[in-house]
Amino acid sequence: MAGKGAAPGTAVLLVTANVGSLFDDPENLQKNWLREFYQVVHTHKPHFMALHCQEFGGKNYEASMSHVDKFVKELLSSDAMKEYNRARVYLDENFKSQEHFTALGSFYFLHESLKNIYQFDFKAKKYKKVTGKEIYSDTLESTPMLEKEKFPQDYFPECKWSRKGFVRTRWCVADCAFDLVNIHLFHDASNLVAWETSPSVYSGIRHKALGYVLDRIIDQRFENVSYFVFGDFNFRLDSKSVVETLCTKATMQTVRAADTNEVVKLIFRESDNDRKVMLQLEKKLFDYFNQEVFRDNNGTALLEFDKELSVFKDRLYELDISFPPSYPYSEDAGQGRRYMNTRCPAWCDRVLMSPSARELILKSESEEKVVTYDHIGPNVCMGDHKPVFLAFRIAPGAAFPGVFVPLTSDRFHGREAMPATPEGPSRDLPVAPGASGSPIH
Repeated sequence: MAGKGAAPGTAVLLVTANVGSLFDDPENLQKNWLREFYQVVHTHKPHFMALHCQEFGGKNYEASMSHVDKFVKELLSSDAMKEYNRARVYLDENFKSQEHFTALGSFYFLHESLKNIYQFDFKAKKYKKVTGKEIYSDTLESTPMLEKEKFPQDYFPECKWSRKGFVRTRWCVADCAFDLVNIHLFHDASNLVAWETSPSVYSGIRHKALGYVLDRIIDQRFENVSYFVFGDFNFRLDSKSVVETLCTKATMQTVRAADTNEVVKLIFRESDNDRKVMLQLEKKLFDYFNQEVFRDNNGTALLEFDKELSVFKDRLYELDISFPPSYPYSEDAGQGRRYMNTRCPAWCDRVLMSPSARELILKSESEEKVVTYDHIGPNVCMGDHKPVFLAFRIAPGAAFPGVFVPLTSDRFHGREAMPATPEGPSRDLPVAPGASGSPIH
């Protein structure tokens, strides 16, 4: 049972996973991925669990539909999850809509011992008690229990078929209300372009998109509550600084296309030692001769080049990173630790939080050392991204006094995975810490 023999309070597990690889090679990757995921669930025994997936369904969603259904069924019915008797699943399956499709999948599981859990209806502006297991898919835009947006095309005009966006849900657990935001930001389209400036042009695009999301979730339409934003942020190390550091004693050779004179490759060679090649850089090639630098001491020597979050230092917090870069790992099922040579390894997958959410975690941490921020499957192939998780406890009485939000007993409609019982009675719930939305320092 969740929390048995552990510290008091409500155990929470937040997981983010870019799972595109799982649907491109389901036979070889899904079994191992699920085993490692279930192991984390078993270790931390959460009462409330959220799994935010990006690239759900892989590169070709329509062709992967059968694999999607199998994956969802496994998560909802496996022995490892049998004590989670309530669930909500939100799958963006509207793959034919270029205007709306995000390929995001959000899973929420509630342990049988957890009482009186409520989810917010954004249309009715009321909380509703969560019962049964339900799946929502197709056009999530019409589902009142979430907010979903795809970023405008002009945010990233060079990518004609971008699937980047966010999905937001709101919950009340242990008398604490908080938003959970599943997010997928824009990638680096070219290593060469990323190398040209510091910070890179792509960093600026991500900054704009993330700022839009944060402004959206603290606007005046709803009461402001604590929030956790976790997903594939595609944050990259500052490429120019990394290359300069890795190739300090190297000379650079520029290779240009014969017809356009465009730079197509950079080759960095040692000044001596028979001019050994240290790094080759192309649009989709980052081939450094020694991958151990990204794994030694979990790559912490490179954290100084992880700068993109600093722009939001007063709006978003993160616990200390003590795991290696989460991307881009080899998709070879037999290679659990090797990085692909397509991109410079980086901490793309993160769990971030508002100042008030941080206060909530730190208040619980002061009671007992129960907070873990780590990755999943360090020695197993989990696809090109390693999932990242945050496990913590909401300590008894941790909720700050706040305003009260009326509930309703009205049912909401969804595609049911199994029969759901009628919603519970109405009552009032306090909003979580930071109800005003102002940062807490």
